[in-house]
Amino acid sequence: MQVQHALHAQRHLGAAAKRCALRREATNKIRFVIEDLLPPIVRDSGLFRLAAGLAFRGVDAAWDLRKRAPFLSEQEYSSFYREWPRVHAETDNSNLCLKRIAEEIVGRSVCDVGCGSGFLIRYLRDHSPAKAQRLVGVDIVIPHVAENAGIEFFEGIAEKLPFADREFDTVVCTHVIEHILDHRKALAELRRITAKRLIVVVPREREGLYTFNPHFHFFPYTHSFLRAMIPVPQRHICVPLGRDIYYREDVGDRCAG
Repeated sequence: MQVQHALHAQRHLGAAAKRCALRREATNKIRFVIEDLLPPIVRDSGLFRLAAGLAFRGVDAAWDLRKRAPFLSEQEYSSFYREWPRVHAETDNSNLCLKRIAEEIVGRSVCDVGCGSGFLIRYLRDHSPAKAQRLVGVDIVIPHVAENAGIEFFEGIAEKLPFADREFDTVVCTHVIEHILDHRKALAELRRITAKRLIVVVPREREGLYTFNPHFHFFPYTHSFLRAMIPVPQRHICVPLGRDIYYREDVGDRCAG
């Protein structure tokens, strides 16, 4: 019954999201006000929940999901994300992240884990200097977009990827880890299929009771995220990019670490 109520709220949110989808840069400004300017006593109050719920119908659904997270079945988890509407127009990535990722792709094959609509893998096809010959996206729902020509899509989850060891030169995973309960298992899978370079992007975000995304994990600082990435190679990159965290490790560096 709780799941049905949550999904009902999401359908209302989906219609609103289609009418007023925002770019990442706009939602980052909203998050700055909510997370950095409002004190926790306000962010976690019933009054804030009411106001946030009026602006975004998914607030209660996301809160309910986090409360029940340790007890969710795979079917409940999958159903929730199949129904959850997109808040951002086209991609969750900022322009800053898109450009940084495109510049740092290496090799002849790229896999985007948690590809969503396929926007990022299309962006890499069109803008990355590496000009990879094999482009692959994987998600629990395969996107069907005419612009996806030349890209392979697979249905799957980050915790159990349908690929061989070291199958891709570069593996990219953006705005996914924060959604996965067993994020260490997902990270192990990302590393398993990476031959040369792994790139991960997560939001730089503070936890609150009532948020606009159904996130399970929150990383307000780069060192917060590095704890989730253990074991971290000695040579790595982990830097803030706007309100996101950009992480990169290379397989050679990983072995050396």
